[in-house]
Amino acid sequence: MTSKNSAQKAARVAQRKAERNKSIRSSVKTAITKARKLILQNDLDAAQQAVNEATQALDRAAQKGAIHPNNAARRKSRLMKQLNEALAASQKQEE
Repeated sequence: MTSKNSAQKAARVAQRKAERNKSIRSSVKTAITKARKLILQNDLDAAQQAVNEATQALDRAAQKGAIHPNNAARRKSRLMKQLNEALAASQKQEE
């Protein structure tokens, strides 16, 4: 443990922030996983809704500082790319 009062307080603050951010990050990961599973199952209507929810969760996490804004943007981009590829593949199969 640190001996300076300011260092002790900084450690307590960091611990509180880490606990808060952990639940936010966990909910983001859950939303992304749910969306990816629906995309892989070709349930594209539900997948679109899940992707929207995941992007909202990512935006909230970035706004609160739980994740970096570039991290949120990168994850949203990858998720949208997967969804768009699945939609394109399903349209090709219909033709």
